Amino acid sequence: MTQPLWQKSDTQVDARIMRFLAGNDVILDREFFLHDIAASKAHVEGLANIGIVSQEERDALLRELDALAADFAEGAFVLDERYEDGHSAIEARLTERLGDAGRRVHTGRSRNDQILVATRLWLKEKLVALEGLCRRVAEVCLERAAGHALPMPGYTHIQRAVVSSTGMWFAAFAEAFIDNTLRARQALELVDANPLGTAAGYGVNVPLDRAHTTAALGFGRMQVSPIYAQLSRGKFEMAALDAVGTALLDTRRLAWDLSLFTTAEFDFVKLPAEYTTGSSIMPNKRNPDVVELLRASYASVAAARTEIEQLLSLPSGYQRDLQFSKGSLFHGFSMGLGALELLPDMLARLEWKAGNMRAAIEPAMYATDVAIEQAAAGVPFRDAYRAAAEAAASAGEGRTPEASLAARTSPGAGNDLMLDTLRARLSAMQR
Repeated sequence: MTQPLWQKSDTQVDARIMRFLAGNDVILDREFFLHDIAASKAHVEGLANIGIVSQEERDALLRELDALAADFAEGAFVLDERYEDGHSAIEARLTERLGDAGRRVHTGRSRNDQILVATRLWLKEKLVALEGLCRRVAEVCLERAAGHALPMPGYTHIQRAVVSSTGMWFAAFAEAFIDNTLRARQALELVDANPLGTAAGYGVNVPLDRAHTTAALGFGRMQVSPIYAQLSRGKFEMAALDAVGTALLDTRRLAWDLSLFTTAEFDFVKLPAEYTTGSSIMPNKRNPDVVELLRASYASVAAARTEIEQLLSLPSGYQRDLQFSKGSLFHGFSMGLGALELLPDMLARLEWKAGNMRAAIEPAMYATDVAIEQAAAGVPFRDAYRAAAEAAASAGEGRTPEASLAARTSPGAGNDLMLDTLRARLSAMQR
């Protein structure tokens, strides 16, 4: 490992302690490295604006930072255990190539605001991806909800309850993922704040051009208070993970439905073949493993959020505990986005088994229709309810699922799913 940036002449570094301090930083920093380079470029430009580096040094530093980014992307530069972290790797490379000019790059910044700004840029990228995935799931569900609606049982307590339809099922998850799209956008708006230039959390005695770095890096605003920049670490990450978690909670419920609907006992749904796997021992089996892992994915996001939350029992100012938040953040988003990427195609291609769903609609499932009709005709609802309960077995006489759905005139129900309203909401969030 190269000499730590913080090492003093009177300090003897113990290799075991260094390994513990570094942890997985250098591996995790590969995820943030290009963002760290982008922030370094903006910082160099800002230093040139206030005369800390010359225009000639500025041009040379920007050229070398671009070369480092290209080398990293192509695999010619490897961020490995030679370095304490990504920040030290950037400074070492610039110093190696440019000498004193490379040593000037750290003027006015700390590794504290370096990781903050790199993480913010990374989070913005991931939240844009999350918003896009939630939007795509909503679009697929709206498309399928607008298709031919097949009657199916509606369940409460996992017991057959009333007549429902595939259109109602898809419309429900369309609206859920419209809300999830909004939640991703709100999280993005929160984290879209530039912490670069807050240094170790108390500012520095040079007039850093923070307005320039904010604009150059595409942030919506500057994070003003240096102390709050440090306090917001973990808080902003939790908000971002909350947005992923919200989408995966809906994914978990959707996956639960499909887990049930694909069993032989229900047999309502056929999944695309590539979303199922075979058994290692039972030749007759095809298992909905993808659906089951979609159902499980929320656990990883919840664990990541909890780990970060548990790190935040801290006073103000930077504390090294926060180093562990990077792994949690990366793991949570990796699992979450990986799961959500599979949803649109699977939902677009799953097939409903119309005959099986119709056969599962029992006569008693029309009893609610009978009770409501009697109440609408003037019978007190509790009297109508008791009468319908006593005659539930014959409630389906002369009735069809299609007629039951057509009579469902309450807004958003079987007769009118109000898909245009949902489409308008989604369209209003178009970037």
